[in-house]
Amino acid sequence: MPRLSQDDQECLQKHASRPSMWTQFLLLFRDERYNANIRQTTENEGDPKAAPDVKPAASEPPEMRKRQVPAAHQAPGAPGAQGAGSRGSDACCFCWCCCCSCSCLTVRNQDQRPTRASHELRTDDLPTCEESPSPTLEEVNTWAQSFDKLMITPAGRNAFREFLRTEFSEENMLFWMACEELKKEANKNIIEEKARLIYDDYISILSPKEVSLDSRVREVIDRNMGEPSRHVFDDAQLQIYTLMHRDSYPRFMNSGLYKDLLRSLSEKSAEA
Repeated sequence: MPRLSQDDQECLQKHASRPSMWTQFLLLFRDERYNANIRQTTENEGDPKAAPDVKPAASEPPEMRKRQVPAAHQAPGAPGAQGAGSRGSDACCFCWCCCCSCSCLTVRNQDQRPTRASHELRTDDLPTCEESPSPTLEEVNTWAQSFDKLMITPAGRNAFREFLRTEFSEENMLFWMACEELKKEANKNIIEEKARLIYDDYISILSPKEVSLDSRVREVIDRNMGEPSRHVFDDAQLQIYTLMHRDSYPRFMNSGLYKDLLRSLSEKSAEA
């Protein structure tokens, strides 16, 4: 095979190092389409300024171009059209972070609304306080002598119940009062009906107002609920009474509620 002369070799090397016409045409066609897309996007967004012709480098990956091109079909005024700061019109689903106000994120956040649990305890469902006259200074002073003297008067029970409400344990007083009302009944049918209501409201583990009882007392109640009597909850009532006496009563005597009531009555007595 005959060898090429040195001039022929230099000519061949020169032509081989130059890009072909077809390659140049492809690069030019691609750059023109890229600029046309930018102009169309600018016109859709109502920008009066024409986008400058930007020629991306041939080695630039396609993913980076997608991040630079804004959403062409984003309608002005849509939820994702207004972003935070200078990212206004670039807030689209091409964004890889969650710092923009994208329309898809906006719709998703609107569906995440806080819901209230169906078993949540509502204060408007609780019975009202007992009717009683305003306590006197002497009566309020006797509450500090013993828990029995506090619980024997309606005014004392109302004040103590108000304190228990602040500690989210008002159901203890409500259960104790319901048991006292049950003991006053004589009709068997009414006793059974009230006993069922008390069980559902304060004994059942499904109730939001369930009181704290040990397993022994619960077993006794479950056995006697077949034919409940007026004293079916006596053991449970005594246990809750003891719990309030040992746990809640000392805190009530040191609470601001009791001290404010005592100071208010003392000032009224001094003025009189």
